[in-house]
Amino acid sequence: MTALQLDRPLDPRLAPIRDKVVAGQRLDHADGVTLFETQDIFTLGALANLVRERLHGRRAYYNINRHINYTNFCVLSCKFCAFYRPYDPAGNHAADAYEMTVEEIADAAAEAASRGATEVHIVGGLHPKLPFSYYADMCRAIRTRCPALHIKAFTAIEIVHFTRIARPRMSIAEVLTALRDAGLDSLPGGGAEIFDDRVHAEAFKTKVGEHHWFDVHRVAHELGIPSNATMLYGHIETPAERVTHLLKLREHQDESLTSRQAAFNCLVPLSFIPDGSVLAHLPGPTGLDDLRTLAASRLILDNVPHIKAFWIMQSPKLSQVALNWGVDDFDGTVVWYDITKREGQGTTSQELTVDQIKRLIREAGCEPVERDTLYRRVVRRTP
Repeated sequence: MTALQLDRPLDPRLAPIRDKVVAGQRLDHADGVTLFETQDIFTLGALANLVRERLHGRRAYYNINRHINYTNFCVLSCKFCAFYRPYDPAGNHAADAYEMTVEEIADAAAEAASRGATEVHIVGGLHPKLPFSYYADMCRAIRTRCPALHIKAFTAIEIVHFTRIARPRMSIAEVLTALRDAGLDSLPGGGAEIFDDRVHAEAFKTKVGEHHWFDVHRVAHELGIPSNATMLYGHIETPAERVTHLLKLREHQDESLTSRQAAFNCLVPLSFIPDGSVLAHLPGPTGLDDLRTLAASRLILDNVPHIKAFWIMQSPKLSQVALNWGVDDFDGTVVWYDITKREGQGTTSQELTVDQIKRLIREAGCEPVERDTLYRRVVRRTP
């Protein structure tokens, strides 16, 4: 099936793209737009799978992790976000607004480690009152309680926020160095959304834009702190703007691989879920749009080793299918997630067991491989 699709694409525009992919040549912006326009989705999937197998064979990675969202108070009000709650200095907060103490966060991390987790993934809203010391203390407390646990924490947006609330104010490098010294190991890729001025002005104009996002990841990579990258798709952006976003990530990765100590580990395309947001009137991406975006990401972003299907947003079933559409990482067990609630039936409890993940991977014809955050194989001793 795959060979037939590659030999005889139904869309003749895919033939020169196929030739580039087979030869290992880089795709350009026009190629990327074609990938999003074509109705020949099976050839698109076959091309993405070709690259995926070239890089990873039939291996599909997963990890045992725990997400911790330490607060939903946020000074921003992005239209696509149903997570944030405004902070009222008089204390008249929404009933479901919260902030966790450092001890509560450390307890959650320790509980995750006791269940075999190798990573905690920590992000939250931009709280207007918490001092920078809270975030350093958070990392320090987790590192003390769980010396071997990888701390992946704080989006670029949060890092910029920390530079502004620190007293005296700190540079990005100073914030990242302080957090690294306290135990931070890597950065997630959140907050990228879509790198486009029009989309930024319409959907998240109060949030720092691409310049700051890239600044944080550039400095992190210069300091030897690896990170991920993301793209939030399926809201008000156009396919051409998605392609531009991916090309900007590719350019940054070229520079990091050439002249910096660290780089992006993976890209996580995030499927927009409109429920509860100001953009709730939008339909959000379809399943085919999810698959098309994951496959196109694999083909365009040729210098980032891994493409992750975040099953929380794309659903476990579609993420399973995506393992043959360019995706090699199924993410992890997650356990608790408050940003979106597609898989939790409106609750924060969103979890897959290791056995469930392995079953989904094997049914897709792949070999499940437990990884750590840096994609090193985790070997567990059996009793």
